[in-house]
Amino acid sequence: MSDLEEYRKEIDDIDRQLVELYERRMAVSEKVAAYKIGTGKRVLDPERERQKLASVEALTHNSFNRHGVKELFEQIMAMSRKKQYGPYRVVYQGARGSYSEAAMKKYFGADVSNFAVETFRDAMTAIEEGTADYAVLPIENSTAGTVTQTYDLLSEYENYIVGEQIIPIRHCLMSVEGAAISTIRTVYSHAQSLMQSARFLADHPAWQQVSMLNNAFAAQKVAEDGNPSEAAIASEYAAKAYGLSILAEGINQSSTNSTRFIICTNQKIFLRNARKISITFEVKHESGSLYHALSHFIYNDLNMNRLESRPIEGRNWEYRFFVDFDGNLSESGVRNALRGLREETMNMKILGNY
Repeated sequence: MSDLEEYRKEIDDIDRQLVELYERRMAVSEKVAAYKIGTGKRVLDPERERQKLASVEALTHNSFNRHGVKELFEQIMAMSRKKQYGPYRVVYQGARGSYSEAAMKKYFGADVSNFAVETFRDAMTAIEEGTADYAVLPIENSTAGTVTQTYDLLSEYENYIVGEQIIPIRHCLMSVEGAAISTIRTVYSHAQSLMQSARFLADHPAWQQVSMLNNAFAAQKVAEDGNPSEAAIASEYAAKAYGLSILAEGINQSSTNSTRFIICTNQKIFLRNARKISITFEVKHESGSLYHALSHFIYNDLNMNRLESRPIEGRNWEYRFFVDFDGNLSESGVRNALRGLREETMNMKILGNY
């Protein structure tokens, strides 16, 4: 046997042991999850993960292996968290077959315990009161813009962002079996989806357009009514969920349309390897106040990638601002910027580092 064959055999033996040890570790993770459920603890323990990474790095013998082991264990712990998420409950706004449900399953996995509520506020209330551990909410669409209600709720509730999930948006026209484009008289969908499909709908001016609270609700109604003159605009995901036939695919104008969803919880969880920070603050209603606040991002060389404003209820012409920027709370530039912002703004709140 050649040296190369010997080396490969040795690697195969090591890999076999690694797989066995990985499966043992996942089995213990299930026990950890059961304990956390019983004691009300959250899945993510940032301090425990920091200590674990430091301890495994210390076992290595050179800088290359130290970086490699750190990266390996970050992935192992991420997979362990996903394993532990199973016993946790996730709430989303909408109904079975909605884009929100798709985002939830993409982030947490198809088997996660979940339930749907009618409004964004219901979702925020669920995690505040503890009936759910995490909530999935849309915050912006690449063509329709921001979901203003989500921003308002972030400032109102003591809930925090721990992750995000982007879902491509591809609207389809769907109806019951036996329906055709020629039989349609009424189309149901969310107002934004109707707007995003305006060019397609313009070719059918006789169709009545009815706005619904959610695309999935529209698909559900069409399925329950069983009327071939009714159609819904929703996702292929919704068509499968409600047994509807797709009459036209990709009818929204933009082929690159997508929606960003945020994952929220009622705990202040800031991820150690996070790269995005979301904050909110208010400024005095006077000249230059916003400029001075934003200058802290420039002075500390921080990349600000989103700025939104929302009117403050009961205070005419005054606004609350929301900022997303790149960074981690452990970085000195980020800490300096946040210190300056606290001095020059009012009611500043870190919404998440994820």
